[in-house]
Amino acid sequence: MPTLRDIIAEDLRTQITTGHLKPGSRLPSEPKLATHYKVSTPTIRQALALLQAEGLIEKTHGKGNFVRPPLRRITYLGGGPTLPTPGLQISVRTTKIRARGHLSVLLRVPAGSPLTEFQCLSHDGTSPHSLSRVYIPRDLTPTVIPDESTWPTTSAMPLAEVEERLCARLPTPVEAATLRINPTLAVLAITRVATDTAGRVVEAALLALPGDRAEAVFTTHHTSEGRKAEG
Repeated sequence: MPTLRDIIAEDLRTQITTGHLKPGSRLPSEPKLATHYKVSTPTIRQALALLQAEGLIEKTHGKGNFVRPPLRRITYLGGGPTLPTPGLQISVRTTKIRARGHLSVLLRVPAGSPLTEFQCLSHDGTSPHSLSRVYIPRDLTPTVIPDESTWPTTSAMPLAEVEERLCARLPTPVEAATLRINPTLAVLAITRVATDTAGRVVEAALLALPGDRAEAVFTTHHTSEGRKAEG
């Protein structure tokens, strides 16, 4: 059964999606909303937190809650190459680093091994969209460094396996600042490791997608041959 929090959130959600509350408009203060809905202020805050998590409103410290402009949705397609989203601008920064800690584990290389890091930040206009950090062993780094037109870096050698791990977590301070999101907003964190036919890890990617606009889609194709084999 819906709680008061859910009922209030649904009413405000409907006002936003139908245009009654327009992008950029300020919502009534929390005490006024509490009086209007005849509930406590903590209940109003819980309802507003739901809308913030959905990306419908944003809270500006000292000013109140505002309706956000429609956000471009992010769809991560698992199981294949991650292609750029049409209409987005992408900036790529390349850095030479040494494997340490979790990177040594992900890439299965000794600590101190030379790597190339590609930090890829996509933009929707002036708004950051998603952040990717890709690590490649230095000897496998492409001769032509990827830029906005050639990203992402998908290894040209045959791949035997691509493992993807997903979790929801709070952003790191760097991720929150880079993506310009509230540090209390969860991100969809994806760790992607590609291995070639010789068993060598050729690429490890760490992706952070704002949780208020991201979803991951995985599709499994069952062939008729596979079904016959199972039978």
